[in-house]
Amino acid sequence: MGAAPQVEISQVPVHVAIVMDGNGRWAEERKRPRLFGHKAGVASVRAVVEAAREIGVRHLTLYAFSTENWKRPKIEVKGLMALLKSYLQSEVETMLKNDIRLCCLGQQERLPTEVRETLTAVINATAGCSAMTLNLALSYGGRNEIMQAVRALAEKCVAGELSVSDLDEALLSDHLYTRGQPDPDLFIRTSGEHRLSNFLLWQSSYAELYFTDLKWPDFGRDQFLEAVADYGRRQRRFGKTGAQLRK
Repeated sequence: MGAAPQVEISQVPVHVAIVMDGNGRWAEERKRPRLFGHKAGVASVRAVVEAAREIGVRHLTLYAFSTENWKRPKIEVKGLMALLKSYLQSEVETMLKNDIRLCCLGQQERLPTEVRETLTAVINATAGCSAMTLNLALSYGGRNEIMQAVRALAEKCVAGELSVSDLDEALLSDHLYTRGQPDPDLFIRTSGEHRLSNFLLWQSSYAELYFTDLKWPDFGRDQFLEAVADYGRRQRRFGKTGAQLRK
């Protein structure tokens, strides 16, 4: 990737979430199959994971495959699943070496059996790691996640385990895929799109949004560090005034 830029990082976000968009269009611009772009995007994943770990990001969530992505051509979905399995197999030793715990957000049961087995094996192998958590959002949809949480809480109310007065934001958060993890501080999206695309809708309520025109295969270490530096230059007020924060 070349030498990292001399950017000033004044504050490292605890949790960074990324929509890795633009692989297919990147390939099409080069008159190559879309899967060529997805393969190129794996290098960006490695670079960003490494950079996040080095600067002290504690949680990194990557939107790898949405519930809507199942609608794509079967050959592309099959290729993506093969890439996912290959990535997991090739990176497990690196995760262990760098004390990175792997987690999955989403409907694991919808993944092909061989992919699910590999994913489970890596999750179990890295369960004791604690320096950084890498969340892969797979067959993930934000609205579906919220609905599953609401159904679980409703079932507990019907069963008498909870009363309606017990329900609050913390309890709902504890029934999401990200339970036990802090909400994202920084939300990055590549490829020039300016939307959330059903990603971490509940959790990103107060995230700082960072959009770039670069497509994911062109977004590496340098670009990630610049996004983090931009985050550090912002004032996070959470409803308060700037004057209150300065006191």
